[in-house]
Amino acid sequence: MKLTRVGSQPSAKGPNEWFTGTVRIDPLFDAPEPARVAGASVTFEPGARTAWHTHPLGQTLLITAGCGWAQRWEGPVEEIRPGDVVWFAPGEKHWHGASPTTAMTHIAIQEKLDSKAVEWMEKVSDEQYRR
Repeated sequence: MKLTRVGSQPSAKGPNEWFTGTVRIDPLFDAPEPARVAGASVTFEPGARTAWHTHPLGQTLLITAGCGWAQRWEGPVEEIRPGDVVWFAPGEKHWHGASPTTAMTHIAIQEKLDSKAVEWMEKVSDEQYRR
């Protein structure tokens, strides 16, 4: 058994290469091998969002606060709210973040394949975000 106490892991600013706007990442867990699952709580300030990206084994988002948006490549922008659960299939190109006026927090859970959990791509343009 491993118990990780709240506050024992420092928050981090979302890197500019992967995010637009102000994003805070609070690590939750990173299971040791042979397990592959990792999770973090991510808070997006209004207008903040991820870049386009994929996950080799998929990703689950549990929306915990605020109001946000999520979109898969060539799909509609979907509004996401507390209690919603979003699943992105392995390799599905997508982005997620806050709405333009409201912050949003989610817990992101994904598995690693060959020690890699995400493939980052180009940033979501303002035009794509406002659609």
